[in-house]
Amino acid sequence: MDKEFVERMRVKLLDMKADILQNLLAEDEEFRDIIEKDDSKDLVDIASSDIDKTTLEALGSQEIKRLRLIEAALARIESGTYGLCLKSGEPIPRERLEAIPYALYRIEYQNEVERRNR
Repeated sequence: MDKEFVERMRVKLLDMKADILQNLLAEDEEFRDIIEKDDSKDLVDIASSDIDKTTLEALGSQEIKRLRLIEAALARIESGTYGLCLKSGEPIPRERLEAIPYALYRIEYQNEVERRNR
């Protein structure tokens, strides 16, 4: 990978990281608001707020997972291994990295991982 491309991906990853952190902070504020409003005894309201809490928690866990992948990609940039498939050691195509800058595998290995995790 040439230095210019890797630097562009580093900036993109840092931007994605900042967006995720902002979203998690916003969700945390929404979560606090939901809890504070939970004084009502209406079962429908309580059920609705439980659904909201579950939705926020699910979104948060997905964002945290993406954040970890981004952190790992940034670490690979620092170590000089960014863009190499963790399974084969071969370069991940640029198009894939541009679409998913924190990709761990070439597409054929990613499909294999996803099949095993089902």
